[in-house]
Amino acid sequence: MPWLQLKARIAPAQAEILEELLLAEGASAITLQDAHDDPVFEPDRGTTPLWDETVLTGLYDDLEGIDAMLDQVRAAWAAEVPDEPCPEIEYELLADRDWEREWMDGFAPLKMGSRLWIVPSWQEAPDAEAVNLRLDPGLAFGTGTHPTTALCLEWLDGLAVAGELDGREVLDVGCGSGILAIAALKLGAKRATGSDIDPQALTASRDNAERNEVEEDRLALYYPEQLSADRYPIVVANILAGPLIELAPTIAGHVAPGGRLALSGILAHQADEVLEAYLAQGLSMAEPEEREGWVRLEGHRTGA
Repeated sequence: MPWLQLKARIAPAQAEILEELLLAEGASAITLQDAHDDPVFEPDRGTTPLWDETVLTGLYDDLEGIDAMLDQVRAAWAAEVPDEPCPEIEYELLADRDWEREWMDGFAPLKMGSRLWIVPSWQEAPDAEAVNLRLDPGLAFGTGTHPTTALCLEWLDGLAVAGELDGREVLDVGCGSGILAIAALKLGAKRATGSDIDPQALTASRDNAERNEVEEDRLALYYPEQLSADRYPIVVANILAGPLIELAPTIAGHVAPGGRLALSGILAHQADEVLEAYLAQGLSMAEPEEREGWVRLEGHRTGA
C-alpha cells in the first residue's frame, strides 16, 4: 500500500502539539529527528529533550483526504495556539514497499572479538557454539553498532579469552541498554552491576537481560546514588568524556586492587584529558585504542 509521508520542521515546544493533532486526524505513525545531526548529551533523569530544530515525520494512508486532513490540523492549531502560525507541513508519496522487511534486512549479526556475537532476534546465530547476545538494532541506549560500544565489547571478549572474566564481578557505569553488563555475564562473569541516571535505561537493561535468559539475581541495577562503595575487579564506563572526567574519583574508586578498567564514549582529541584524570586517581593507563574517531582507554590498579 502506498503512503504519504508528512514532514515539518518545528521547534521543540511545537512537537507535542503537532504530533497530537496529526495523530488525531489519522496519521499512522510519527517520528522526531534532529534537523542538523546535533547530538543531545546527558539529559536530566526522566527527560526526553529535543533538538533546537526538529524534523517531525508522519505517515498517512488516505491519499485522497490529505488536503482536508491538513486543513483540519491547521484549524485545530489556530484554535489551540492562536498567537503562533501552524508549522508548514509538506508531503510526498512513498512507493508501496515492505518497510519492516527492508529495515530488518539492513541489519546482520555483528562479531565482537573472537567469540562474541550481537544477533538481532529475527536472525539465526552464525555460530551456535559462540557467545550470542540477542539485542535488536534500533533499541535505545546502545546495540553494538557504535564504535564505542564495539570497542568495549571487544575488550570484554578479550578478557574472557584470557580467563580474566571467569567468576568475576563487573560494574557497568552508564549501562544504557545493559549490553556491556549482559555481554560480560554471557562471557563468564559471575555477577554484574549496572547503573544509569535514566529509568528507561534500567528498564531496557532488565528487559534485555530477560531476553538473553540472564538470571535476575546475576544483574543488579541501580541509580548512581544507590551504588555502594564496593570495588570490582572489572569496571567499564561507556558514557562521554565530560562525565568521565567529572566522575573520575568515583569510577576509579570502584576499581579493586589488581582490577581492570575500560572507558569509552571519548573522541580522539579528548583522550589526553581523560587519561590525565584517571592517572591522577592512581591508575596505570594504556595508550588509547582508536576507531572511527572514538577511543577506548584501559586502566589497571596495581596491588593484590
